[in-house]
Amino acid sequence: MVNLRVERRIFTDDVTIGELYVNDEFMCYTLEDAVRDIKVYGKTAIPKGTYKVIFNMSNRFKRRMPLLLKVPNYEGVRIHAGNTHVDTDGCIILGLGLARHADSRFDWTVTQSRLAIEKFNAAVDNGEEVEITIVNKADDLGK
Repeated sequence: MVNLRVERRIFTDDVTIGELYVNDEFMCYTLEDAVRDIKVYGKTAIPKGTYKVIFNMSNRFKRRMPLLLKVPNYEGVRIHAGNTHVDTDGCIILGLGLARHADSRFDWTVTQSRLAIEKFNAAVDNGEEVEITIVNKADDLGK
């Protein structure tokens, strides 16, 4: 069993930044939509909790990708490449780097996302069962 853990650490009005661990080893950063009490379609992070993950063909992206199963009130939650909260639609974006922008329309972005996805797929897509746990932690990455 491959155990994934997302520790959400930075929470803004638009974005949630976290760290992804694979079997308790830090792999990369995560970027999601904002955590909200009431879901706003395409602009809300999924609820914290534990979900089974499978790899299957994405009709939208036309490639094999990780899919989170049985996320309450969500469908098609994937882990994929991107850079900003505009790229998420409720999904989890991975990046090897993290950038904060004081004078931009995006306060936080992840960088080297495609490399992060390649690294993630190589470590996780190996036929084993996969489970992801998402938790909200205190902001210790710095605001």
